[in-house]
Amino acid sequence: MKKLSIISLGILASLQLIKAQVISSKKWADLFSYNKILAMKEDNGKIIAATENGIFYYTISTGEITKLSKANGLHNIGITAFDYNPQTKTGLIGYENGSMDVITPQEIKYIVDIPIATGYNGNKKINHISITGDQAVISVGYGLSIFNLQNKEFGDSAFFLSGGVYQASNEATIFGNKVYSVTDTGLKSHQMNTTFPVYSTWTTEAPGAFKHIDSESELVFSTNTAAYIYNNGTPTQLPTTFEKIRDVVITSNSIVVTDNRVYTYGINGVSQNAVSLGEECNTALTAGGKILGGTVLSGIKDESNNTFKPSGPFFNFAYNINLFDNSQLLVSSGARANNYNHPAIPAQLPSPGFYYFNGTEWIYPSFFVKNPPEFVNVLDAIISPYNGNEVLFTNYTMRANGVYRMKYNATSKDFELVKYYDLGAQPYYRRPVGFAVDPQNNLFVSFGFNDGNPSMGIYDKTSDDFLIKKIVLASDGIQKPVFHENMLWTPLPRSNNFWVYDYKSATNLSDDTDYILGSSNGFNSSGGILSVAFDKSGDAWIGTDGGLRIMRNAATEIKSSQPEVEPIVIEQNGLGEELFRESAILQIAVDAGDYKWVSVDGGGVYYLSADGQRTIKHFTKENSPLPTNSVTDIKVDKKTGKVYFVTYNGIVTYQGDVADVTSNFGDVMVYPNPVVYSNFKGKVTIKGLAEKTNIRIVDAAGNVVHSAVARGGYYEWDLNNQKGTRVASGIYFVLMTNEDGSDKATAKIGVVN
Repeated sequence: MKKLSIISLGILASLQLIKAQVISSKKWADLFSYNKILAMKEDNGKIIAATENGIFYYTISTGEITKLSKANGLHNIGITAFDYNPQTKTGLIGYENGSMDVITPQEIKYIVDIPIATGYNGNKKINHISITGDQAVISVGYGLSIFNLQNKEFGDSAFFLSGGVYQASNEATIFGNKVYSVTDTGLKSHQMNTTFPVYSTWTTEAPGAFKHIDSESELVFSTNTAAYIYNNGTPTQLPTTFEKIRDVVITSNSIVVTDNRVYTYGINGVSQNAVSLGEECNTALTAGGKILGGTVLSGIKDESNNTFKPSGPFFNFAYNINLFDNSQLLVSSGARANNYNHPAIPAQLPSPGFYYFNGTEWIYPSFFVKNPPEFVNVLDAIISPYNGNEVLFTNYTMRANGVYRMKYNATSKDFELVKYYDLGAQPYYRRPVGFAVDPQNNLFVSFGFNDGNPSMGIYDKTSDDFLIKKIVLASDGIQKPVFHENMLWTPLPRSNNFWVYDYKSATNLSDDTDYILGSSNGFNSSGGILSVAFDKSGDAWIGTDGGLRIMRNAATEIKSSQPEVEPIVIEQNGLGEELFRESAILQIAVDAGDYKWVSVDGGGVYYLSADGQRTIKHFTKENSPLPTNSVTDIKVDKKTGKVYFVTYNGIVTYQGDVADVTSNFGDVMVYPNPVVYSNFKGKVTIKGLAEKTNIRIVDAAGNVVHSAVARGGYYEWDLNNQKGTRVASGIYFVLMTNEDGSDKATAKIGVVN
């Protein structure tokens, strides 16, 4: 699949509001999972926990939970290491790609220039971080580096190169005037002096394959199965043989070893307690005399089986989202690769299934934990059009493939399997992708690999099964169908074709009409058709593996003798150029103002004017909280204007300015207001407008300084007058009428230069 290469707030730190960072704003929020705890620290009755995509703060006495992610201050996702110094209120986050965030009460600073050993081509992720005072030791795959937290600069680095092979520092800590590192060949140490960077001058304190280390009043370290206190050069083994140690933590008065149970010891190594929290933990600590575990699947957990975490889906992995009334959400976590061919579920998520938000909390069906099918790869999930307490999902796998119907139990907050529809499938064949429902509540499901042909399943209430509609066309791939004007419009990846299915009577296959579009209809020679959406004019916006195509007045055009699609041509440097030429268009969504959201594989998300001629916004992972530049799904809540961006690395939302646009005005709002130039240098937004609004902006004397026609429910004024120069300080009045003059609205804008 071709990808487009792009080069291009109030945030929480130490439980305080601090100055905003450019990458985030109050319009963004995350729907990340905070279940998998990687590391924890205590600060005076508050637990700070690091997870894959963010950190959160849990106040033990009040139960208050606040979170910090890329949506409100962090600069990245994929957290792999974390530490925090309660004395200086400074935290340090390490990421998968080797970058770091330094969190202080004043700012969050992004560090991208971590030293890299010459000739090293391995993983750059931060393995571990340990803070001592104003110094932090950063463990990586090729050794370690010292980072000064006060001036936010790197000091010495030691590259563990021996015999031409780099050795990883699994974890490291500063103890006394030495740095101690655990590696797969031993416990290494070195004084922080001039020969520190020279690996041959490092001392092997103890041979062995060591994984974890920590220090406070004493130094403790461990292998997978044994933990030691290191006292004056002598390792003393703790009196327990472990199954697999996940972490060792030492405080001023205790040692905590996390295995399949959580073990606590005195500083002298005397065993105190062993507690099972009923599930796997990555780390644990003691606070207020209690043991708190950082679990793999449930956030922070105490000895009484209480869990503490921000609300969110079970995992971050997501592919598709569906919005329903009463703020319900269904997130499908499946995946496809190789040009929409075979399933592509990462090994760490063997059976993610779907996640359900019931309007107040997230539910993860125990079905996917206790008794899942042999293989699970859910590409779509919807609330049944026949029963609001039931959910249907597609299982796009090589075995156990088909449609599953589950019933939600509000009391137990869980789902139980009602029926499995195999679509007449054999292993590897008839793999379902996505659902569509028409206004008569007819239910359809698309599926591929039906003897090499794309097909549609049509639910028949009488038989409680699916009728199979197959077209003769060489294309195993198929996408989720989109209902428009009594027809199903279905992209066909892995072929340069598009299928429009006029089913007329849903359960009568004899009266159907099929329209198959291809190269002769104007599609370029791409690898496949990927997405489709319809705007208010009835135009079909079709995303292909090689660009964007439009079918004007699609419901009529498709029935013509030679229906045609066409590219959007925009002017670039005086020359016409095809919009998104040779880029894979993963998803298209249309908001209430008829503006288009377009996801370009590898290129982030573009927000386009209604005609596609103007780019209003362009979000990428570099300039926004997007987790990645490949967004697999976009959904717009047209009532609120909120936009959902779905990726394999998690979901974020953006509060758009366009909501519930009609021919009349809504709740007109101007922001920022007043506009103080020293604080804000952008455009003023006026939202809540009619679908077409005539705007006049006048000064206090009644002189017109600006006029415009706004379409789509909102308008941005650059604060320039008719001559193109910035208006003077003062109060300005916005006078507005809708298209036929039947509705009016006014607003005031204060300008301070």
